Amino acid sequence: MTNTVLTRTATRTIAGLLLSFSLASAWAEMVIIVNPKNPVANMSAEQVSALFLGKSSVMPSGATAAPVDQQEAGPLYEEFYAKVAGKSSSQVKAAWSRLTFSGKGTPPRAMTSSVEIRKFVASNVDAIGYIEKSAVDASVKVVLSVN
Repeated sequence: MTNTVLTRTATRTIAGLLLSFSLASAWAEMVIIVNPKNPVANMSAEQVSALFLGKSSVMPSGATAAPVDQQEAGPLYEEFYAKVAGKSSSQVKAAWSRLTFSGKGTPPRAMTSSVEIRKFVASNVDAIGYIEKSAVDASVKVVLSVN
C-alpha cells in the first residue's frame, strides 16, 4: 500500500512537471509583429502595452498604430496581457470599458487566429499584433519576443 501511494505521488509529480514544461515552452513562443515597411525595428513591452491598453495610439516612429488582438478567450490573449501588460483579462476588459464609456478609445480589433493577424499586419503598414513565433514568415517583422 505504501508503494502504491508513492507511485501515485511520483506519477502526479512527474505529470505536473511535464505540464509545467509544456506550458513554459508554449509561453516562450510569442512575438509582437509589425509590417516590414514599418520603420520601427524594436519595441519594449511598455511601448506595446501602451498601444494595446489605449494609453497611446502612435508607434515609437510617430506613425499611427492599428493594434489587433487575439480572441479574448484564447490562451495567447491571456499570456500576452499577463506578460506584456501585467494585467488579467478582467483587468483589460475593465480598462477598455472605462475608455469606451468615456469616449476616449476603442479596443483593438479582435481576430480569430495568428494566421489572420499575420495576414492583416502584412497588408497594413500601421498594424501591430501578437502571434505564435511558429506563425511568423517573411510577410511580417518581429519587434519584440515575449518569453
